[in-house]
Amino acid sequence: MLAASVSPEVPVNAAGWRARARDFAEHRVVPVAGRIDREDRIPADLVRGLTEEGFFGLGIPPNWEGSGGDTRSTVAVLEELSRASAAIGVLVAVHLSVCSAPILQWGTDTQRERFLRPLARGELIGAFGLTEPNAGSDTARLRTRYTREGDRFRLQGTKTFISNAVSAGVVLVFATSDPGLGHKGISAFIVPPGTAGFSVAQRFDKLGMRGSETAELVLQDVELPAESLLGPEGEGLHVALSALQGGRVGIASCALGVAEAAFAELVRSVTAEDADWKRTLVARAFADLSSARALVARAAELKDAGAPYVNDASVAKLVASRAAVQIASMGTDVAGPDGLRAGSVAERLLRDARVFPIVEGTTEIQELILARNLLSHRPGRNPL
Repeated sequence: MLAASVSPEVPVNAAGWRARARDFAEHRVVPVAGRIDREDRIPADLVRGLTEEGFFGLGIPPNWEGSGGDTRSTVAVLEELSRASAAIGVLVAVHLSVCSAPILQWGTDTQRERFLRPLARGELIGAFGLTEPNAGSDTARLRTRYTREGDRFRLQGTKTFISNAVSAGVVLVFATSDPGLGHKGISAFIVPPGTAGFSVAQRFDKLGMRGSETAELVLQDVELPAESLLGPEGEGLHVALSALQGGRVGIASCALGVAEAAFAELVRSVTAEDADWKRTLVARAFADLSSARALVARAAELKDAGAPYVNDASVAKLVASRAAVQIASMGTDVAGPDGLRAGSVAERLLRDARVFPIVEGTTEIQELILARNLLSHRPGRNPL
């Protein structure tokens, strides 16, 4: 549990939040970014700093002790933090987008009182337990089971590659009453770590985004009270999809931050006198970065306006992830042997970038979502 100490001087708009995050990133995160990667650990004092700045309460109304701020404010903060360290950006993104936001949207006042307030204050870290060893993007293959026994629920199963899992004080867990029911059998539960039978089985040693905890969770005969159910029983898929839709905007923002850091490294490595192929890479990278930035901004604006944004979230995540990988790859090409040296900034950014096409729905899943939605419009009607 973290000590809560949110600064009373809360920014009033996205520009203010961006300035706040940039200052924090430059002075607190950049100096230790390499150490975070080497040690695969975010220092406790840095997490306390995130709490003090109010970043863990973004998007949560002040009446629940949140920092307020709209999606554009959250996007700006995640982008700036991720420019300095992908692990820091993803820590905050997961906490906000796929744990706090679903409890705010779907929770009862009792659940918000018990869980959302401490999440907003930064006293607890949030996690999202959907992925399983044989069920990632295909939620119909979910095998974590639950049974209802009077006013109690009992859960059995395993969740894997769960971000923030080791330090989490709140985990949203998705389980099915019967795999044969498909999506209709899925429900969402709020599970506090420390619950009997709920444990972290292992923490994974990853290629990139080191420092961001990713672990396997085991639920062995976990008993929960009825009030642990988040949303109506059987509506867990809707809870998950609404969380993931917002989560893709958040992860796209993190990917954008890494792409910007990689672009800055690329520009530092190229001069006006360099070979044509090197200078051309800078132009190509700028085009990729500009596209990603515009798409992330559009998704955030639509979400804030209450307009449909499922396609925009998917394309922003798709393009920003691709831009991060492509620009980071260009950086190692230009840097040559130095770019391949373990511990170099270019090498770290390439490893971090490579994670984004996988998390929060793979590139292929985003393409399938877009294809399905774009091709389902009525004949003769433009899907755009």
